[in-house]
Amino acid sequence: MSGIAPRELTLRGVVLGAILTVVFTAANVYLGLRIGLTFATSIPAAVISMAVLRAFSGTTIQENNIVQTIASSAGTLSAIVFVLPGLVMVGWWVDFPYWESVAVIAVGGILGVMYSVPLRRALVTGSDLPYPEGVAAAEVLKVGAGVGGAEENRKGLAAVTAGGLLAALYPLLAKMKLAVEEVGGAFKVGSGGSMLFGGLSLALVGVGHLVGLAVGIAMLVGIVISFGVLLPQLTAGGIPAGTELADFIGTVFRQKIRFIGAGTIGIAAIWTLLRVIGPIVRGITAAIAANRARSGAGMASLELTERDIPIGIVGGTIILAMVPIALLLADFAVGGPVAGALGLTLTASVIYVLVAGIIIASVCGYMAGLIGASNSPISGVGILAALGISLLLLGLFGQGGSEADTKALVAFALFVTAIVFGVATISNDNLQDLKTGQLVGATPWRQQVALILGVLFGALVIPPILDLLNSTFGFQGAPGAGENALSAPQASLISAIAQGVLGGSLDWYLVGLGAAIGAGVVFVDELLKRAGRGSLPPLAVGMGMYLPTQVTAMVIVGAILGHHYNKWAARQSAPEFAERMGVLTATGLIVGDSLFNIAYAAIVAGTDNPDALAIGDGFPAALPVGIFAFAGIIAYAYWRMRRDSVSVT
Repeated sequence: MSGIAPRELTLRGVVLGAILTVVFTAANVYLGLRIGLTFATSIPAAVISMAVLRAFSGTTIQENNIVQTIASSAGTLSAIVFVLPGLVMVGWWVDFPYWESVAVIAVGGILGVMYSVPLRRALVTGSDLPYPEGVAAAEVLKVGAGVGGAEENRKGLAAVTAGGLLAALYPLLAKMKLAVEEVGGAFKVGSGGSMLFGGLSLALVGVGHLVGLAVGIAMLVGIVISFGVLLPQLTAGGIPAGTELADFIGTVFRQKIRFIGAGTIGIAAIWTLLRVIGPIVRGITAAIAANRARSGAGMASLELTERDIPIGIVGGTIILAMVPIALLLADFAVGGPVAGALGLTLTASVIYVLVAGIIIASVCGYMAGLIGASNSPISGVGILAALGISLLLLGLFGQGGSEADTKALVAFALFVTAIVFGVATISNDNLQDLKTGQLVGATPWRQQVALILGVLFGALVIPPILDLLNSTFGFQGAPGAGENALSAPQASLISAIAQGVLGGSLDWYLVGLGAAIGAGVVFVDELLKRAGRGSLPPLAVGMGMYLPTQVTAMVIVGAILGHHYNKWAARQSAPEFAERMGVLTATGLIVGDSLFNIAYAAIVAGTDNPDALAIGDGFPAALPVGIFAFAGIIAYAYWRMRRDSVSVT
């Protein structure tokens, strides 16, 4: 049964999405290079879109969805800064060649969109994954569009607004130096030590509320493994003289624990792929069937919400994309050892991009569904991608070449990784957007076109921003970098992976240990499922091992709070509404934090001062004030949820 398409993919929506792309992408590139974190842009984009398009007639929820889709795909694509600056760090590039950089970002991103099309049926419509940010964005759009009735909508809008204001209040206090941004520290354990920090982020509490208890417990297990067992053991040799405990433990975490965590994520990713192969195949089969129905009776024969980009176009685009990839790689290889075996290396590299892209798109889509796009360990996927291409080049060229040849091979590996990483970032975000689209009745093919537009806008914007930051600050570890150089932590780590493999210095024991832990977690998860005792999602365990506790601790807190709130909501006279109020308040927490980060990034970039909002040199009572304020805000938010969760008549 066909339907009449609502106003959706409009010129004004595309223009607004493009404008938001510039703002969000600039903010994300800067934050990613300075602190190694980016923020999800879909919900802030949805909020701004509703505010702007409200001034025009005929605005629909689907049109607002298109705006957030464009802005979120471009904002997420900015995570390419986790790889591309590595080419400057290893001394291969001195800046970012514009059209070469645009092409790498665009082709990887478009591949990510194409790989996501058949995954929509497998991981979105045919899956029970929570998709916390996709659900949150849909709730924001529904409230803005007045879905659910006047009284329920009034309370829902109030819940989102209150959550947003509460979430923006705390980081404002922190940036003013009146409250701390995190609690915890490093501590001795025998002759070694460990560290536990909790980043006081209300957005992470909101994410935890949405992802549920199983994911929260799995992440807690990962924390216990990394910070309770591995770190004390790997630092047991004692702290070097003259070294601060926190610095020493932080270095061990970055140089060892993260490699172990990447190994665990790798095994969990392979197992996840094996589990979703069936749904993926069924999704592709359904897409082919839909294509046949379309060709026989036209697009109108399909429901609006089942109209994807035709699978023939998807497959053809993927194959055709291999041509510009081969040309880019051939041009990049000029003057290096790859040029001496160009045909074989290009063939192997293109096949690697094709196959790795399928695997990574599936795994990243699953991770986004499990924990959310902004909290997925996307840099862990980058590590695995860099590891794979480096091993391929090692097999083709071996070790022992000149320093110049090794440098060229490392650069080539990073260039290939950048293409694959574009696939990873976009598939990590796209399925969240497609989940939002499913919940608001969007037409998939229009949303997929919007995703491509977002990729193109992002690809055009990112290189000049990178060039500006490179010329202004530089990157730590790069030749000639100054004392104010941006840390670009993920790019540094991924570059070290490629150099370690091709230079022969990588500690394979760490990766192997992580893989063994991952296999053990998979075994336990299967036992729990067969015994009917719940589950222990292996990827979530790997995330808990790999990510710093500044990110994971509050997700766990939110998961526990959300679990208890939902148990309370189930006992109310209107349980569905009570649970939705929890979702909306959690959504508001994410919205407020995200919007504040955008504003703060703009202030920092404009003043070139990360302490632009600070009052004085610091508040002596910032720690107790921070703990009290943070706990008080959470308590008030959950009290308010309960108060407003009454039956709507």
